[in-house]
Amino acid sequence: MDAAFREALDLGVRAFDLPVDALARERLERFADRLLAWNRKLNLTAITAPAEVAEKHLVDSLLLLPALAGVGALLDLGSGAGLPGVALACARADLAVTCVDSVAKKVAFVKAVSAELGVDVRAIAARAAGDPERERIPLAAAVVSRALAEPAAFLPLAARYVLPGGLALAMLGREADEVELREAGGRAGLVLESVARHVLPLSRAARAIAAFRAP
Repeated sequence: MDAAFREALDLGVRAFDLPVDALARERLERFADRLLAWNRKLNLTAITAPAEVAEKHLVDSLLLLPALAGVGALLDLGSGAGLPGVALACARADLAVTCVDSVAKKVAFVKAVSAELGVDVRAIAARAAGDPERERIPLAAAVVSRALAEPAAFLPLAARYVLPGGLALAMLGREADEVELREAGGRAGLVLESVARHVLPLSRAARAIAAFRAP
């Protein structure tokens, strides 16, 4: 990866005071490098400029780190090419991540890159439809989706995979309406605990992470 990638990653880490050490940065850079290499044949991402990959894929994913403090297992539904799951595993060696996606080529990439990086990531080819036992998808202390669906659709699904007392984390690429989020959580049997709002430093794109607690 080039200097623009490293500068963008460093800027995002510093801007949000993220706990990302030197080893994590090395893993993240290798992850991005493999993502773009595989992308030339498999079309894994529409974002290909290195600085944009650093900010809009990696930093965006790493914004979840504060919410995951103390969490040991994460389930990433609709993980695509491993975002945010693999990126988070790069930053936290103690985090066990399960990535679920219905697209076989994306699951193959996640399996290959996770093995290469030596991170604790399991990849499952499945369409999560709310039946974890049949789908053989493990429940987790935290469930996240970056691009699977809007909160009103994601939260009822996430509620089927989160352990009691765990977190469902909705990543939003827009401003968050707390009233709507609270109502959507309530319909899914979840309680809105917090909404963290961010502005990415290079693109100035708005991001929000809504955290919901399971009973």
